[in-house]
Amino acid sequence: MAKLAHAQWSSRMGFVLAAAGSAVGLGNIWRFSYMVGDSGGAAFVLVYLACVALVGLPILVAEWMIGRRGQKNPINTMAELAANHGRSKAWALVGVSGVLAAFLILSFYSVIGGWSLNYTLGSVLGSFNGLDADSIGDIFSGMLGSPSALLLWHTAFMVLVVGIVARGVTKGLESAARTMMPALVVLMLVLVGYGMASGYFGEALSFMFSPDWDALDGGVVLAAMGQAFFTLSLGMGIMMAYGSYLGEDVNLISTARTVILLDTAIALLAGLAIFPIVFANGLSAGEGPGLIFVTLPLAFGNMTGGTILGLMFFLLLTFAALTSAISLLEPVVETLEERTSMSRIVATLVSGVAVWALGVAALLSFNVWADVLFFGLNIFDLLDTFTSKILLPLTGLGAIVFFAFCLDKEEARKELRLDVYDYSLWNLLAKYVAPIGVTVVFLAGLF
Repeated sequence: MAKLAHAQWSSRMGFVLAAAGSAVGLGNIWRFSYMVGDSGGAAFVLVYLACVALVGLPILVAEWMIGRRGQKNPINTMAELAANHGRSKAWALVGVSGVLAAFLILSFYSVIGGWSLNYTLGSVLGSFNGLDADSIGDIFSGMLGSPSALLLWHTAFMVLVVGIVARGVTKGLESAARTMMPALVVLMLVLVGYGMASGYFGEALSFMFSPDWDALDGGVVLAAMGQAFFTLSLGMGIMMAYGSYLGEDVNLISTARTVILLDTAIALLAGLAIFPIVFANGLSAGEGPGLIFVTLPLAFGNMTGGTILGLMFFLLLTFAALTSAISLLEPVVETLEERTSMSRIVATLVSGVAVWALGVAALLSFNVWADVLFFGLNIFDLLDTFTSKILLPLTGLGAIVFFAFCLDKEEARKELRLDVYDYSLWNLLAKYVAPIGVTVVFLAGLF
């Protein structure tokens, strides 16, 4: 293994919280819970967990190990490991793809993070109190139609992200995760407690956990596989970058299990916090993004204590957005810092400004550039589609194939602390099951 040469996590717990924070994002707060309720309840959860174990876990461990072996940014790591194992330096393209994906995703993710900041302030000011559905919808559409409002909140969110990442691995990434992740869990548990007292908690439990085996078809299994891949921040260069700060004492497989359990538990808790409120107010659970920015503000604005609950919810949403956003900026910053003469602070500022500028183009696609289309997609949707359907699965596939076919098997077995029998099973997952799973997700996304 390469000599540990640059910044390191101060503890395994700090790393676990940072990795879990990266995995827990805006999608966990609404998308996973809704998929559970709409796709077979407990039956979907079981399929999802199987997909995580068979596809997500091997790729997560592979990206961490590659990062820890290289102790550098994803591009340099892939190039040097490939050269050390007699492989083409073209493998560096896997690192390039991951860093590019993180950069592009953060540009539009920050726009949505800005929405969350806006709604946090709106909750404090009581902006949703007593409004009907049409009025709440007008607030959301009015925000999207205002370039100045979107620019203000996008800028504010990126300032927070840059401020955290510029402080470095332990003082920035790790410190933020140690603060925001426990706060996120506490806020969520309080909201779950409110849901238990609402009288509709049983309905939420039934919606999310009643097995409906008839709902399981090829589409649902594919959705579970896709969610298992994307929820763990795979294919974005993040986990390679985070792995490069790992010491040799960390057990990769057991740590990956811990991160996956935290990610899944928080996603399920989010559903148990959200759906009792939705059902108690006679609202629809199947609203997608509208559930967060239209349906829930309507509920908060017309319930006792809704101002406090709304503030707590949008703070929770903002924390989830920030923990993911700082992880998205990190591989870009690490790459600039190590491949140029830039200091950490300068690399963060340059990366942040570049991400911010592309984000401006994304937010303008909701208003003044709404007619600017590429392949029938506006800029925001183009960034989303290109990253989620092409860059992420290809990067994840490249990482697991490199891990399984290029690294020395005996060294990998010892590093994973597996006996010969267990490693043979692991090798089966890494060589065949996980690559096939990601390939299926990739092809399904294209067609």
